[in-house]
Amino acid sequence: MISPPIKIAITGTHSSGKTTFLQDVERELNSSGLRIRRIGDFARRARDLGFPILTKHTYESTLWIMAECLRCEAEASLQSDLILVDRPVIDALGYLLAALQVSGRTLNSRRSAELLTIATVHTPDYDVLIRTALDSNIELGEGRDLDGEFRVAAATAIERLVDQIKPNALILTSANGNELIQRVVEIVRSRLSDGRSQ
Repeated sequence: MISPPIKIAITGTHSSGKTTFLQDVERELNSSGLRIRRIGDFARRARDLGFPILTKHTYESTLWIMAECLRCEAEASLQSDLILVDRPVIDALGYLLAALQVSGRTLNSRRSAELLTIATVHTPDYDVLIRTALDSNIELGEGRDLDGEFRVAAATAIERLVDQIKPNALILTSANGNELIQRVVEIVRSRLSDGRSQ
């Protein structure tokens, strides 16, 4: 077992290729002998519990999503060599900032600082952070929110946060998917080799 596990996270607005990318990375690494765990879907679970999401995101829904992401990552670390995180903690904050913007709401400074601190302190824990670049030509996935203004606002808010917290993040575009998959796979294999040689 690799200790600590390798953690790859991908963030970005909806229908920008995050889940497909992680599925492709997992497929490429399935023969490596790594114990792989993919986690995500935190916002849907929040919604199912009754928390407001998307344009109605609140401090409470954002905090719950962040906490659930952290809990799932910690739990996955017990029996995984590689953890693939679909929508890390920084994502939840980006969505809240976008929701506040499009709805004209505000959040008090203490709560804003708390959420930013969580995202800032935890994000460097990812060995690789990938941010998707929104391509408006990519159609929305089935059942996705149709609010184009909010989709763009979320993409912009996440981009600003990533630039602030982890400016060396990799960028996934509609044109570089295969290249980026291979780059991530090489990073994982390199880390695996380094671990075995110690």
